[in-house]
Amino acid sequence: MKRDIHYYALLAFCRSCGFNKESSRKIAYASQYVDDARINLMTIQNPAPEVSVDRSDNRAVFLNMATCHSYFKIKTFNYEAMINNTCAFHFVPGCKGENFTKKLRCKEESPVALVLLNEALDDNNLIKFGIVLHAYADTFSHQGFSGMLSKVNDINHCGARNEVYLGIPDLILYLFKQLCGEKYDEMFDRIVPAYGHGQALTFPDLPYLVWSYRYDSSDTFEGRYTVVEIDNKERYQRALAKIKGYLEIYLKKHPEFRDSNYQFDDTPKLMSQLINKDSDRNREESWIAFMLKYGMFQKNEWSGIVYQESEWLRKAFQNFNPQTFNNRRVDNVILADHFAESDWYHFYQAVKWYKKRFFECCHQNKLFIPK
Repeated sequence: MKRDIHYYALLAFCRSCGFNKESSRKIAYASQYVDDARINLMTIQNPAPEVSVDRSDNRAVFLNMATCHSYFKIKTFNYEAMINNTCAFHFVPGCKGENFTKKLRCKEESPVALVLLNEALDDNNLIKFGIVLHAYADTFSHQGFSGMLSKVNDINHCGARNEVYLGIPDLILYLFKQLCGEKYDEMFDRIVPAYGHGQALTFPDLPYLVWSYRYDSSDTFEGRYTVVEIDNKERYQRALAKIKGYLEIYLKKHPEFRDSNYQFDDTPKLMSQLINKDSDRNREESWIAFMLKYGMFQKNEWSGIVYQESEWLRKAFQNFNPQTFNNRRVDNVILADHFAESDWYHFYQAVKWYKKRFFECCHQNKLFIPK
């Protein structure tokens, strides 16, 4: 799923269920930030006693807190990034199958994701809840694929059944497919590795799309192919209906986050907005217009609606710079005043909890991932 769902749709669903504005945004921001938190190591210039840190070469550091990485850089195609980021947060394993490779295949409502979600429901930590909702939502859209570079992800005959709006990289590949015809799949295998849903382009992440592909369904990848057709509209509506139910449960458990003055009861309108057939940018802008129209936010609050990727970093670090903080490693960060209360630090703590519990839950479901 993309930002229109992980952030904007979730923001609207939170408000519709009765979350107050601040809580709604915290949940939605944490959910989307899972797709943007690429920094995996920070060295700290001014560690504080109330801030929990890791240690590396006798220095205070924040370590192993990335939840994503660039999928277009070869150096990120490494085992640690795949298991700690891609598998853990975006392709939560279904733990079903005859071997390790098959067990890594993501399945809708993975038993691992459900355990983490139910634990988050009991905790009044909105950021933890938002992180888990991201992973849970992706089990619907990414099902059938694996977060490892794997034969599971080697598909062919992938095509859209209706009009599709693509970004420039995917559009180039899609036009290449039209030109190459039958030779496309063989040539495409040489260009795009079988990692995540890369060979399906962004098709799984477009909420309006009906599409199909062919995959090897045999136990030992012996060439027994099955064709599947996927209606993303149905998948996405099912996913958000489930999420809406969990949001309602969370509010019952933690009524301190409720806005008693607002609730939006028109679920069909939300579901119709969810599968809006348009470009990525237009879908996001349409969600903003929707929330303003139905009073979820006021016009003078529009800046509080728009997602800004660096917002939490900027507030947490005195020396934040978009250039230096755009790397996998950032040295000599300076903690801002009241850093321990910052959303970024709470996100960092929640990610550490999530990664620990992820591997434990996989182990409990007979999936043993070497670390």
